[in-house]
Amino acid sequence: MMQKQQRKYPTECMLCAEKLQEIPMQDTEMLRKFMSGQNKILPRRKTGACAKHQRTVALEIKRARDMGILRFRGQ
Repeated sequence: MMQKQQRKYPTECMLCAEKLQEIPMQDTEMLRKFMSGQNKILPRRKTGACAKHQRTVALEIKRARDMGILRFRGQ
């Protein structure tokens, strides 16, 4: 019987490791690391972010979308 392959996701929050307190919405390169190819926000288990930073990142992505800096999903 073949065993199911497990994917290795990051276990440490990269934002905690860099000691970032705020995430600016103008930093699109960093925000894109938390988005999929279809411009969806990735879940915590895939990004490795802690709960506090995942909420902050999601909020900043939504703000950047409203300001026109990032694209919405279907466009």
